[in-house]
Amino acid sequence: MKCVLDATVFFSDYPVTGECYTTPSVVAELKDLTSKCRYDLLVEAGLRVCQPDSGGLDRVHAAAGRSGDLAVISGTDCDILALAGELGATIFTDDFAIQNVAAGLGIPVQPLQQRPAKKIRWKYRCSGCGRYFKTDGECPVCGSIIKRKLK
Repeated sequence: MKCVLDATVFFSDYPVTGECYTTPSVVAELKDLTSKCRYDLLVEAGLRVCQPDSGGLDRVHAAAGRSGDLAVISGTDCDILALAGELGATIFTDDFAIQNVAAGLGIPVQPLQQRPAKKIRWKYRCSGCGRYFKTDGECPVCGSIIKRKLK
């Protein structure tokens, strides 16, 4: 089985087998000795570090926009989603935003220590005037904070 590993795998002792991949941005997140050692062990076992292509990243951004997760997923999250889409791989992660976008893209996900995320659509509502918007931030009408809520 092909799998794309999020940083969570390197911070835990979750067993992974098969054809494993990750991205350079995930490797850059590994700061502590334990996660770096886990990374080295997985590289020796055949882990490949690959950069996704820009077309895959465009598809991820579009899917994140549709699901309402664009404001909360990071560049690293987009990289692993794009790589999994390109490879037809399963993503190993506990990140709910990644799981939500992956569901919209039809990418299988394997949670590690958390329960699987349910598919969520977000809405953004002004805390002052109650109007709805496509993203969070400051309301252009009343100046209050726009907050993300479950749809």
